[in-house]
Amino acid sequence: MPIYAYRCDDCGFSKDVLQKMSDPQLTDCPTCGKAAFKKQLTAAGFQLKGTGWYVTDFRGGAKAPTTAVSGAPAGGGAAPKADAPKADAPAAAAAPTPAPTKSD
Repeated sequence: MPIYAYRCDDCGFSKDVLQKMSDPQLTDCPTCGKAAFKKQLTAAGFQLKGTGWYVTDFRGGAKAPTTAVSGAPAGGGAAPKADAPKADAPAAAAAPTPAPTKSD
């Protein structure tokens, strides 16, 4: 049997009700007694049953954050390394000089 969510428009009371699909819709609020109890539109819940499904399949939720072991930030951002070559370093050492040509 499905579970339906109801909410009162007057007092704001909300309740989840287990009902058959053929049962009539509730209209009277159990707290204030007014006919403002309406069914809400909610996302459907489901369970994967049977063989072949694992507990970790299709599990929603946030993954556990990784801890900083080697001093790297846990935020996942790329931190500049201290031993990385600088972009503004002189390019003279990197460019080879052309070999002199012999003229006979």
